[in-house]
Amino acid sequence: MLKISNLHTSYGGSLILQGIDLKVKRAEIMVIMGRNGMGKTTLMKTIMGLLPPQSGKIELENESIGGLKPHKIAAKGVGFVPQGREIFSDFTVWDNLRLATMRYPRKKRCVPEKLFEYFPILKERKNQRAGSFSGGEQQMLAIARALVANPKLLLLDEPSEGIQPSIIQEITRILRAINKETGITIVIVEQNVDMILDLADTCAFLEKGRIADTCPKDALQKDDSMITRYMAL
Repeated sequence: MLKISNLHTSYGGSLILQGIDLKVKRAEIMVIMGRNGMGKTTLMKTIMGLLPPQSGKIELENESIGGLKPHKIAAKGVGFVPQGREIFSDFTVWDNLRLATMRYPRKKRCVPEKLFEYFPILKERKNQRAGSFSGGEQQMLAIARALVANPKLLLLDEPSEGIQPSIIQEITRILRAINKETGITIVIVEQNVDMILDLADTCAFLEKGRIADTCPKDALQKDDSMITRYMAL
């Protein structure tokens, strides 16, 4: 589904990604873990086209997307929820969702009703200003907005950041349900170990700009030494 080969990316004049190799299968949930400053957000932004790769390949379903503009990558089926969510606080929930349809012809601009089955609170409060939501509710809105275009691949950067544990559990449940019911592939940068162990199929550890190790989630549940090694927990 997603194949990254020998990817190098610079940011702020420094080489951050130093030869990333990563494969993500169709319908897999992969979590990318690592300490701060290892390049996790840089990787997500490079996949999404927000940062240009210096060298290497990014392929989605055997088609090169490395170096394309973000709107072209989105059109090929990639949705992105950035760190900090970046919703439009002064707009209503409904307006935030409708904005995700703007690249379509007017007659095809619709928000799938199915989204409200996953996120019923968004339907209940669709006319409420998004900035009045809690952090967890804003994260639900950001995820729903990314799903409006029915992407093949969903990228999430630190979705649990600043959110209370009960809402993290709810978001985890929703993401797993969406994955199972739609077959969407999900790649998540995350440091919340409980969320990782509840959600991931596979974990990849990023160390000094490279993928240092990968393992199935079941292996981490039996032996958490890699979490200690790569995350200093």
